Amino acid sequence: MRGVVTAAEMKALDANTIEKAGIPSLVLMERAALQTVTEIIKRVNTKDKEKILVVCGTGNNGGDGLAIARLLHLHGFKTWYYIVGNEEKMTKETSSQLRTAEYYHTPRVHNLILDEYTTIVDAIFGVGLSRPIEGKYGELISELNQASAFKVAVDIPSGIDADTGFEKGIAFRANLTVTFAFRKRGLCFYPGRMYGGEIIVADIGIYSMPDKKIRMNYLEREDLKMLPDRLPYGNKGTFGKVLLVAGSEGMCGAAYLSAAAALKCSAGMVKIQTVEANRVPLQTLLPEAMITCDFDESKNERMLEWCDVLVIGPGLGASAQSRERAQWFLSRAAMCGKSVVLDADGLNLLALHEDWKRFIGENVIVTPHIGEMSRLCGKSIGDIQDCLVQTAFDYAKETKAVCVLKDACTVVSGASEERYLNISGNAGMATAGSGDVLSGVIAGVLCMYLKAERKPSMAMMAALGVYVHGLAGDLAAETVGQRGMTAGDIIRFLPEILK
Repeated sequence: MRGVVTAAEMKALDANTIEKAGIPSLVLMERAALQTVTEIIKRVNTKDKEKILVVCGTGNNGGDGLAIARLLHLHGFKTWYYIVGNEEKMTKETSSQLRTAEYYHTPRVHNLILDEYTTIVDAIFGVGLSRPIEGKYGELISELNQASAFKVAVDIPSGIDADTGFEKGIAFRANLTVTFAFRKRGLCFYPGRMYGGEIIVADIGIYSMPDKKIRMNYLEREDLKMLPDRLPYGNKGTFGKVLLVAGSEGMCGAAYLSAAAALKCSAGMVKIQTVEANRVPLQTLLPEAMITCDFDESKNERMLEWCDVLVIGPGLGASAQSRERAQWFLSRAAMCGKSVVLDADGLNLLALHEDWKRFIGENVIVTPHIGEMSRLCGKSIGDIQDCLVQTAFDYAKETKAVCVLKDACTVVSGASEERYLNISGNAGMATAGSGDVLSGVIAGVLCMYLKAERKPSMAMMAALGVYVHGLAGDLAAETVGQRGMTAGDIIRFLPEILK
């Protein structure tokens, strides 16, 4: 698990390292340059075939660039630097780096002929960019983007908002971004993540402050080790019982996908409470699941007592019968504290019935996409896209539930300061049924921890589910491609990820 920071947080961390830890800014700059040079050398041609241009601004990002140019030059690479902007306005660190580059006779160019270079390094603007790029800077970045060279961004591609990932007028399109100390939020959200290309987080000696934790993180493959071992002496009841309240007439597919994902994600038993019309299709599609079409007080009580986790909503519809089913199980789960994953039509019904919010609390994980989130909180889709993190956090804080706000970069937020960004997954997962699969995966992860000695927070378990779901989608994309991927392909690769 690694931290994700905003531009303001990174500035504070940088200042803390310089002022309180006593590590000079030029030392940090030199470390950043060394890390970037190491990553460049791994990927470029031999010295005699390589011609490298480092384009530097006058801020500290430009100072990083000047140090990179000098080090590449001293490593024997044919390297030139180009400065854009008023040199009289250089920061003191960048002025110092310019003097050092000149001392070592690092070549400089004043006129750009971009076709000459095999690698171009962008060190124009850093994470502190606050205005749209236009004028000569915009023209320069447009020219750099059109060049056929391998492109490297220093810390963040120039023109990408470090907090939102939005393009500010125009942005550099990198093949590789070497970012320092922590991944910036803008390298998680799109289009910033796309413009960053391959993203490397380099350790340069800046760490979180002892008195102020980083509030947001993202998971890595190493974090799958947090998933508990399967007890060798367990049985199907030990490994968790999931009850799906799902599927209306003609809508059994969503129930199937969610149930199949829960089973593939380690749940020991799955029961689907659905309408009679879905019985035969579901028994045929998924013989491992139990099907019940009963809905009366005593049988509902027994089902609720039987299960460990409820999933409410996939394919449920919004009929009077669906509303009654959802309300009964959601309200009773709130009374007894059963874990609930509320998805799809369960969320649409919640949006229609404001008074249902009293059933939402710490035992619930809600999994809206942006359209569903709009209906839940009353914000426009555009406003939500502008502030995904804050929207998820606000809803979690209001309801005490965990909010999984689904998008190309899914945000998971608890009611406290615990938040996660998900960087697994791909565009092929934007397909019908993918969200139903996610609800089953999260239910499966909740089941994994039923007998665990150490149980993480609901937000962490939700984040693990989102991450596993994305990894399965990535493996599916490698095998079948993004264009032809279906929700069933994601399910098919869940065991491979969990293995």
